Amino acid sequence: MSTVDIVYLHQYFRTPEMSGGTRSFEFARRLVDRGHRVHVVTSDTEGRGGGSEQWRTTTEAGATVHWITVPYGNAMPYRDRIRAFFRFARLAAQRAAGLPQDIVFATSTPLTIALPAAYSARRRGVPMVLEVRDVWPEVPIALGALTSPGSRWAAYRLESWAYRRARHVVALSPGMADSITRRFPDVPVTVVPNGCDRALFASAGDAAAELRRGTPWLGDRPLVLYAGTLGFANRVEYVVRMAEAARHSHPELRFAIAGSGAEHDHVRGLAGQLGVLDRNLFMLGQMPKATVTALFGACDLSLSVFRDDPVLHANSANKFFDGLAAGRPVAVNHEGWIAETLRESGAGLVLPAADPAAAAIMVSDFLADPERVAAARRAALRLAESRFDRDLLFDRFEKVLVDAVNPHRAPTMRRSEEAGVPVNDR
Repeated sequence: MSTVDIVYLHQYFRTPEMSGGTRSFEFARRLVDRGHRVHVVTSDTEGRGGGSEQWRTTTEAGATVHWITVPYGNAMPYRDRIRAFFRFARLAAQRAAGLPQDIVFATSTPLTIALPAAYSARRRGVPMVLEVRDVWPEVPIALGALTSPGSRWAAYRLESWAYRRARHVVALSPGMADSITRRFPDVPVTVVPNGCDRALFASAGDAAAELRRGTPWLGDRPLVLYAGTLGFANRVEYVVRMAEAARHSHPELRFAIAGSGAEHDHVRGLAGQLGVLDRNLFMLGQMPKATVTALFGACDLSLSVFRDDPVLHANSANKFFDGLAAGRPVAVNHEGWIAETLRESGAGLVLPAADPAAAAIMVSDFLADPERVAAARRAALRLAESRFDRDLLFDRFEKVLVDAVNPHRAPTMRRSEEAGVPVNDR
């Protein structure tokens, strides 16, 4: 493939040394390895580079990363988050437009990332490819972030504006792709879900053994892990109520919650109120991706939980793929494509959304059956290797970008077999 200059816009770019998802880092470094030149435009959400509107640059795995301080956190009020979205869009537009580029790639959330991407693409006369990580704006509407008729109208207008200016859209799940193609049938869409970084988790077993030896409350006890955001959408109190139900019936079972977010204090307070905090449930805080791999290696079951709303069923949560990459069974408490994948493959459990007590019984019974656990581990590894390996998914991702630069190379239609849905790829 020919070398391409890529401007990669992601407001929340993270390296493995930082906490959070590393999809953009993994794709950016692979693009560099393939010979492409990559400039990432992102924000410093924690003010590591100071508080002024001065850009700083670093080199991350061969990609040039441009950082601007724009504070942001899941615990911020929605109004402040929206201000941060538009502030970054304003600052990123000029920076992106001044960089060498054959294509602009922008990944949401938020969808306001399309503003600087479209600006740069138009100024430089290059195509834009947009990646959608949520069904937007349905998700913020469902979560109560957009309550007024005016804000919802503006959100739908932004969505339509963004999709129609994209040469191609990348969706992270079949459900997201279905939502886009149903409402915008002329917009070409390809599904590239989150993936499994198998190399990152290759040594998780050794790290897990050390973690268990150094953690008195764990030792050789069975561990159920939730590692991710503690946001309103996640409803992590479900895990607390599972721990409450299991405390007396299965006292050796341990639950761990690693992460932070707007619901952290609520979850911790509930755990204390129900008498499970630091007894059979432990809150470990936010950790770098490189550190959390040991937890995945130590766990016997990984959880991915969400609030029970159909609009959230199309999620492509990193924690699901991290569990698979570590060769661990995964349990979810929602329907959708991930639940269907678990049922078909046998790689985990689908728990009842409205009944965490029943979920605790299902989990306890599952972990008490070594043969079921071993079979689920094998199935998880098969999924990680055959369907969700990051390198396999990257090939599809790179092709979308190169074909957008050279549209005459792209076929008129193909099928995304790994995701299991037909996609336009014009």
